[in-house]
Amino acid sequence: MKKRVIAAMLAGMMVLSVTACGNSAENTGSDASAPAQTTESADTSGSTEEAPAAETAQPAGPVELTVTTTFAGEDTNAQNYKDAVKAWEEQTGNTIVDTSATADETFKMRVATDFETGSEPDVLFFFNGADANSFIEAGKVLSLDEIRAEYPEYATNMNEDLITDSLVDGKKYAIPVNGYWEAMFVNTEILDAAGVAMPGADYTMDMFKADCEKIKAAGYTPIAAALGNIPHYWWEFAIFNNQSPANHLEIPESVEDANGQAWVSGMNDIKELYELGYFPDNTLSATDDETFAMFTDGKAAFLIDGSWKVGGIVGSCQSDPEDPSTLDADKLAKFDVTYVPGKGSRKATDLVGGLSSGYYITRKAWDDPDKRAAAVSFVEYMTSDDVVPAFAQHAASALKNAPEVDPAQFNELQRKSIEMMAGVTSLTGAVQDLFQGDCRVSTFDGMPEIVTGRVQAVDAVAEGLDAYHNQ
Repeated sequence: MKKRVIAAMLAGMMVLSVTACGNSAENTGSDASAPAQTTESADTSGSTEEAPAAETAQPAGPVELTVTTTFAGEDTNAQNYKDAVKAWEEQTGNTIVDTSATADETFKMRVATDFETGSEPDVLFFFNGADANSFIEAGKVLSLDEIRAEYPEYATNMNEDLITDSLVDGKKYAIPVNGYWEAMFVNTEILDAAGVAMPGADYTMDMFKADCEKIKAAGYTPIAAALGNIPHYWWEFAIFNNQSPANHLEIPESVEDANGQAWVSGMNDIKELYELGYFPDNTLSATDDETFAMFTDGKAAFLIDGSWKVGGIVGSCQSDPEDPSTLDADKLAKFDVTYVPGKGSRKATDLVGGLSSGYYITRKAWDDPDKRAAAVSFVEYMTSDDVVPAFAQHAASALKNAPEVDPAQFNELQRKSIEMMAGVTSLTGAVQDLFQGDCRVSTFDGMPEIVTGRVQAVDAVAEGLDAYHNQ
């Protein structure tokens, strides 16, 4: 229970951070999400060039560090990351061997395997929830306290209340850069064609289903989702809609208790949407990339995803996805972002989000005298007051003194994201981050069986909870 309370406290604190930043347009307001995960804006990448070199940690000579992050793929912060790495290399004379990759289950498995085989990087930007338990338990990363014993100024520019405690021992390990949020992206061109108004802060599931009927009748797919590939976001919010921010992060003791029944109801709510024909015809066999393309190509209206997806949507509106100057502003204007339809005690403005990832320094680097100083220098640089805002933008940061950023430098969808986040009433972490590995197989991999009725939701949830409590 202590772990759940800590997570809930973090979520509550993030509300204050996001609301304040959203209202002041500072663009440092939370995977997700991040998110996990991250947010994006190639437009601000230049700002990383001006960040100062770290003063508290300087290696004796040129050092080569291996660094693994999630800043890759469609995450537009990939370019911000490359720019920051280049600037740090130029200032220090050191070299980064980048082994970053898109954050997915394959990536998580790769990181876990690297630690098990002694092939871990020197610095790792990774999730700070249950995914990190194995290498923290093995003592393969340094806690904040251990690093500060030698480098007392390490991460002192951060609000420590917003640095997540490890689920293993309650210590702080990962220094965050940017947070994440999960919300609902909208193709307004389809809404206009179907005579549907843009959803607002009071949007409910009943209103959502009524709108889906109109969209379906107009010949479009209401929901872009690959339930057989990435059911994550619907899984999360369907459960959340049968709970509240107060108890969403509590893993049910059994399928019979109130939380367990909420999980069952959530799975059955997804089944109902499937039976109503609101998902793509091939939702059980399609990939997430394919259903995302349906959304950006004007074939599907709604997409629940994380803040990192802003970059993918913007990229789909550029003739050259790698060149922001090729952006078709008129095409981008057809996309918007809003709150996920609510139900019961969960308001639409209660979103999932937080600071779910951060930089770890591995013991492998720490035990090398030269790499130790270089690793500290690198993390200090990447988490400095000057660099972090380029990554955080329309999400959150843990900076004590986040500098103001002019919203005029952002594209229209980023500005809409900032406005949406200003109305958030709470941010709660993702319960799936606490419910890892085999526990999720029966409801994640098994989602096609649940929605088609081949497996009862209650049985699938019970199987997952049994795996969780017996691991």
